[in-house]
Amino acid sequence: MNRINTKLQANKKLLSIYFTAGYPQINDTVSIIKSLEDHGVDMIEIGLPFSDPLADGPTIQASSTQALKNGMTSELLFEQLKDIRKTVNIPLLIMGYFNPIFQYGVEAFCQKCEDIGIDGLIIPDLPVDVYCNDYKAIFEKHGLINVFLITPQTSDDRIHYIDSISNGFIYMVSSASTTGAKVGFGDEQTQYFERIGKMNLNNPQIVGFGISNNETFTQATQYAKGAIIGSAFVKHVTKEGVDKIESFVKGVLI
Repeated sequence: MNRINTKLQANKKLLSIYFTAGYPQINDTVSIIKSLEDHGVDMIEIGLPFSDPLADGPTIQASSTQALKNGMTSELLFEQLKDIRKTVNIPLLIMGYFNPIFQYGVEAFCQKCEDIGIDGLIIPDLPVDVYCNDYKAIFEKHGLINVFLITPQTSDDRIHYIDSISNGFIYMVSSASTTGAKVGFGDEQTQYFERIGKMNLNNPQIVGFGISNNETFTQATQYAKGAIIGSAFVKHVTKEGVDKIESFVKGVLI
């Protein structure tokens, strides 16, 4: 069974952390992953930096820009991760835009992911229909779960369709805006979470965008299996450095 599916069966609310590969420093990738697992994170999304990250807010955009300046590439990321499964057991996903994957070669990219032990991909700009028609067989051949995003604007029919072709979790975007930390969720987000909860989908949902602390993590996981923190964590390592990861995770999971 894919590590993602195994983790989703755990009797707990899951914390997933996103960070940008090659940031703050080019060789921080593996040490961040190990530290996150050591301090109780359940899943990790490794951001593959891209020059035009349309779904990302300013914090993650800035980290991507710096990571690219540092020299991060798909090939270098794979080289950094080649021995990751000797020490790390939790699910690892690569989150990025389709252009770098297409340029690398979709089959070759998926093969590398399988070789390393990557469990899934999150590609916000890969249309669901294109995935199904052109790439689903390749992903499945290499044991990769493709995670789809839904937003408050996604229709019920579309959500049911996404649910029917998913085999892991659904990334439930909390709002229609770009990524970024928020103080809390308002009535509009709460109604959206409740609406999705009443749909009785086959795949569990994990909430992303706007999760930054224990309060927003707790709010989001009232309605979902887990939550993803990205911008707030990137801000933390920017300010505090990679050796202060424990304090961030403890602050969320208190």
